[in-house]
Amino acid sequence: MGRVSVKYVSRIFTKKEDGTGTEALQKVSFDVEDGEFVCLLGPSGCGKTTLLRIIAGLEVLTSGEITLNGIPIIGPDPKRGMVFQQYSLFPWRTIIDNITFGLEMQGIKKAEARKQVEKYIDLVGLEQFKNSYPYELSGGMQQRAAIARALANEPEVLLMDEPFGALDAQTRNVLQDELLKIWEQRHVTILFVTHSVDESVFLSDRIVTMTSRPGRIKEIVNVELSRPRCRTGAEANRLRDYVLKLLEEERFKR
Repeated sequence: MGRVSVKYVSRIFTKKEDGTGTEALQKVSFDVEDGEFVCLLGPSGCGKTTLLRIIAGLEVLTSGEITLNGIPIIGPDPKRGMVFQQYSLFPWRTIIDNITFGLEMQGIKKAEARKQVEKYIDLVGLEQFKNSYPYELSGGMQQRAAIARALANEPEVLLMDEPFGALDAQTRNVLQDELLKIWEQRHVTILFVTHSVDESVFLSDRIVTMTSRPGRIKEIVNVELSRPRCRTGAEANRLRDYVLKLLEEERFKR
């Protein structure tokens, strides 16, 4: 199971020098169902990444509560895998050794960990490159390795912070398609931060749109489009226009 519940979460960053604070998130509440694909979308600086990092256990909240399957999140845990925009691969380790890293940190011996991750290497199409080093691979291939590393721990929830944001359009589209195939095969819950309306409409079951800072829930939009989806279909275009309008309303509030 991978059910995430976010209840009245606020986050205030306080300066040590003078005690003044910046409110990044304000009473954010929503649920993500088991196996659901949910995108977080909103203006720059609205707290999307901050919220994702709190769910990952990498940052603390100021007030509220986040639970995974009813259990409060209080720190990092392999049940919540994280994929960052920057690939964060160790340059001195081969691809297979990068992917096994999390398992090794759990005390699994290297040889056994390597056996366990073979299926994930195959899943992301890197079998021929498993003994290569990150610098020998393209950006898209490095991000595939980062996704495989997160999946190797067999998380209940996969948290993705603009994972395709640094890629060219063609590679981005290819990896979106591959991510959906992985999601359908693994049945993992995905919470995906993006700035792209197109990406959110193509990928998600629901789009959680947020306001300008402090980030609050503006509207949760159901994406009732059949899969596989056409990127330029009439229904997709209508939904894209609606979501763009929501974001435009926030831009004019600044």
